[in-house]
Amino acid sequence: MFLRFCTMISLVFLGFGVAFSLGQNYTEPLVLEGKCLVVCDANPSVEGALTSSFGISVRASGAKVAFSALRGTNHEPSDMSNTSPTIYFDQVLVNIGNHFKLQASVFQAPRRGIYSFSFHVVKVYNRQTIQVNLMHNEYPIISAFAGDHDVTREAASNSVLLHLEREDKLYLKLERGDLMGGWRYSTFSGFLVFPL
Repeated sequence: MFLRFCTMISLVFLGFGVAFSLGQNYTEPLVLEGKCLVVCDANPSVEGALTSSFGISVRASGAKVAFSALRGTNHEPSDMSNTSPTIYFDQVLVNIGNHFKLQASVFQAPRRGIYSFSFHVVKVYNRQTIQVNLMHNEYPIISAFAGDHDVTREAASNSVLLHLEREDKLYLKLERGDLMGGWRYSTFSGFLVFPL
């Protein structure tokens, strides 16, 4: 029923709005009443889309993806950061779409698109250096560094926009040093800016 409604709306939109459609960018999505997404595309190839011979693909509007995780374990240095180079998180504040897997502390992209990521970590000791990498399918993309030997609770953070493919994986890796274990100092967040 929902699919027929979206197809009918698409055909009505074609019949009465051809001039409007041609006047806008042919790949720009248009949301109708929050129910479906109509994309005019000369070469549609989106997963999960119903495509007509008119070059219109109809997609569900559930393309919202966002997560924010933190470390709340109340000890220092964290046992988690000492037993594995992967930085693990133990609490999730937001996980829209459930694409951040808490146990592995890995985000897996559900679709091709532009994504935004940011992270913030705090080192435990002075006279110590920490380096953290944002890993994309086992390869480092960006790093953050904190190495002032006179500062005990020094922070390192970074952010980036990435073009991801479906099922790409991202996580944080501790290259050197020890992180502050608890008190919610370390965070990792990301969201889908727009699909491609």
